[in-house]
Amino acid sequence: MIPIPKKGTPEREAMIKEHRECVDSMKGVAGFSVLKCETPGDTTVVTGGVHENPDLRRVLLRMRGESPKGKLIVICTKIDAEWRIGRLSGVRGVPPEFVTDKVYTCEQEIQHDIFLMRLDELPETAGMPENFTEGWKHRDDNWPVT
Repeated sequence: MIPIPKKGTPEREAMIKEHRECVDSMKGVAGFSVLKCETPGDTTVVTGGVHENPDLRRVLLRMRGESPKGKLIVICTKIDAEWRIGRLSGVRGVPPEFVTDKVYTCEQEIQHDIFLMRLDELPETAGMPENFTEGWKHRDDNWPVT
């Protein structure tokens, strides 16, 4: 399997650049997808991003496959106006904690910062077969065992 690109490599820099371009083209669109709009803010025609960059697609799939414990998330603090980055506790009923004091006024900008933070935290071996565990409802994932 292919490892996560290391810091400072051209593959990693290209992936970050592609993600940044997707974020910039999505401004004005409700929600977020890692795709490039032909016209910024208009999702009628989308290209690039996860459709055309295999490294970016692979890394995002592996990020999404990680355990929810400690995962970085977007927390809306004022409806459609302010957002902050939080971290999940991994325990049901325990609210997430804010990671930084930075307040975002753009829904897309926070996505890129979370991507960069998660990329730095993601081990190079994330998603490798030797780390695979079947299923996701295990005792250590705080699910009731039935």
